[in-house]
Amino acid sequence: MNYFKPLLKAFSASAVFLTILQCKITSDIPNEKTIMVASRTADCTGVTPMKCLQIKEKESDNWEMMYTNIEGFTYEPGFEYILKIKTEKIDNPPMDGSSVRYILMRQLSKVKK
Repeated sequence: MNYFKPLLKAFSASAVFLTILQCKITSDIPNEKTIMVASRTADCTGVTPMKCLQIKEKESDNWEMMYTNIEGFTYEPGFEYILKIKTEKIDNPPMDGSSVRYILMRQLSKVKK
């Protein structure tokens, strides 16, 4: 019966290790979503006055200001876009910067408005 103790300890250690590993893997999975981008920017104030993209996730939502850029996306006024993006948490963001990084995965549509 004493040979079960080392086996139980090894199994327990493996279970703890796999649990920790799974938590790390899950937290690194990027958040993907589809957003709409309005055909015009809006005046907004971040650190200084600037122009912000207006975005929303559903047609029924109100437009919200986006105070940062979407990496890989080139905005052209007069067009409404539907984009597939992913978000990544920035570990040490600048004091005046976003804690989230937005990355274009795919432009699903671009419609003249």
